Amino acid sequence: MNSAAPTQDQPSRLSLYLNLIRWDRPAGTYLLLWPTLAALWMAADGWPGWHLLLVYVLGTFLMRSAGCAVNDVADRDFDKHVKRTAQRPVTSGQISVRQALTLGAVLSLIAFGLVLTTNAPTILLSFAALAVTILYPFTKRWVSMPQAVLGVAFSFGIPMAFSAVLGGREWSLEAVRACVPLPAWGLLVANLFWVLAYDTEYAMVDRDDDIRIGIKTSALTLGRFDVIGVMSFYVIFLALWTTLGLQLGMGHWFLAGMGVAAAQVVWHYRLIKDRTRDGCFRAFRENHWVGFAIFAGTVLDLALR
Repeated sequence: MNSAAPTQDQPSRLSLYLNLIRWDRPAGTYLLLWPTLAALWMAADGWPGWHLLLVYVLGTFLMRSAGCAVNDVADRDFDKHVKRTAQRPVTSGQISVRQALTLGAVLSLIAFGLVLTTNAPTILLSFAALAVTILYPFTKRWVSMPQAVLGVAFSFGIPMAFSAVLGGREWSLEAVRACVPLPAWGLLVANLFWVLAYDTEYAMVDRDDDIRIGIKTSALTLGRFDVIGVMSFYVIFLALWTTLGLQLGMGHWFLAGMGVAAAQVVWHYRLIKDRTRDGCFRAFRENHWVGFAIFAGTVLDLALR
């Protein structure tokens, strides 16, 4: 019998890599995807075409997967002390740091290849997006609310969607400013507050472990005001996204989608108000439906004009 063959106690190399990129937990990809696609539809004033749709769907999946690999390398010494993360492939030693970083680099290069099919301003923005993605995992050591950095990383697809639709061939910051209107940057800021909301819910799950191992999170920074903080972040997100959407010409169906999203936020309050691990984790895990409601409202509004 081949001793190198995987057994029930030794998962295959493929399954380890799929675990590393959270293949079986796509909620994080959806959290990235829905606001990016909503912005893409707004920028195109409707259907953006198959090319850009495929670029942003595949690119979102690839960059989220690469981000997971980098995050697990950065957190490998922390994850071993948390029951929920102790068996992740890097921290458990089943995948080496070099292997994880190599996978992350390959996925990033494939995503960059997709970006190269767009235009110059979008390519320029992609470098900034990559830098923030790499920086985020390390901010847990010295930023009191690292979720804000994650918010920037998770929101950079929004200005990139506008630049892909509206950009030209010039390689300059002026070209970026010309194709990414101010409301698009405002949507990035709005989405940042959504990330703060749902990732604080996530941090509330691991509060005790994070105190013990000494990393910084928004849940710890907010302390007993964590629930109020989460709901405030949601309100700012919904208010800003609604205002900016109207500025960009959205109408009644868009507002209906925002209404459905707001109803879900009320439900999330019921889930997190007692600060139970199961409730907070469920609220985080179900957040992608908030994004889907907004995306669906945007698509319907533009399609039914």
